[in-house]
Amino acid sequence: MRQYRIAAVPGDGIGTEVIQAGLEVLRALAARDGGFSLVIESFPWGTDYYLEHGRMMPEDGLKTLKPFDAIYFGSAGDPRVADHISLWGLRLAICQPFDQYANVRPSRLLPGINGPLRDVGSDDLDWVIVRENTEGEYAGAGGRVHRGHPEEVGMDVTVFTRSGVERIQRFALELARTRSAKHLTMVTKSNAQRHGMVMWDDIFEEIKGDYPDVETDKMLVDAMTTRMVLDPRSIDVVVATNLHADVLSDLAAALSGSMGIAPTGNLNPERRYPSMFEPIHGSAFDIMGKGIANPIGAFWSASMMLEHVGEPVAAAALMDAIERFAASGKGMPRDLGGEATTRDVTDAVIALIEGKNV
Repeated sequence: MRQYRIAAVPGDGIGTEVIQAGLEVLRALAARDGGFSLVIESFPWGTDYYLEHGRMMPEDGLKTLKPFDAIYFGSAGDPRVADHISLWGLRLAICQPFDQYANVRPSRLLPGINGPLRDVGSDDLDWVIVRENTEGEYAGAGGRVHRGHPEEVGMDVTVFTRSGVERIQRFALELARTRSAKHLTMVTKSNAQRHGMVMWDDIFEEIKGDYPDVETDKMLVDAMTTRMVLDPRSIDVVVATNLHADVLSDLAAALSGSMGIAPTGNLNPERRYPSMFEPIHGSAFDIMGKGIANPIGAFWSASMMLEHVGEPVAAAALMDAIERFAASGKGMPRDLGGEATTRDVTDAVIALIEGKNV
């Protein structure tokens, strides 16, 4: 039997609730399939750990995570601790050292879900946004000096490397090649940012000819937001910098119905380190503990994780269950217009996995 080691890091807020739901779904899939098993170990890292130990995760946390086949992550963020401490102390503290440079965010208008765009159906909005995930605007370079004085300076330095830009662009081109539309849009802001962004443009011009089967175009990030709203059918795969793709993918999630359904894979494509999978909705402390968080984003992320570790059949079965649940229109969570609890949605999806009617 194939066996996979999964590190569960629920983190903060509703992350603890949706990851627990996702683990239940994963166990149901493994039981149904019979050909693989999951060895899951949970790590209680996050803000509670920080308040007790002064760090978001142990000093040897990366060494602990490295042997796992994948990481299943919830969220980082808590009003008791500044956001930059929780983010840099946990999520980015995993992504960057593990060189998870390809952040992949699918956005699809699932059957039965009505998005905010008029006359846009499930066949019209099917995107993948590829985000450079380890450098750029979130490289962490910069600092603050002269604190408390009128001349205080705070500076974040955007860092682009040729190797970093080329590898994410090639990753996106390869991904576009696998899809039916075979189309890639490269997004920058090179009219105003005339060094790093122009380098993005130049490298793209150099390498896109290696993919003659992929149709390409380029857009400025502000124009891209307009295109996503007014012409969603023209978009397939998008590649952009760390900051730009972060913003665009949140917009994409909203246009596909809710932040609650959107997944993410933080990939180390060369598999030298474990990749990490997470819903993008964050910790959502306003609804923590109420049992109403939408777990679909965690389920979809789990499907991406199964695909990554080498279980495409189980991954497809989970996506099929998610789509059938959405198409039924019954028992929707609150962010999708219903009254269902996290428990209700989890039970319904597990029932579909087990071949039962809901």
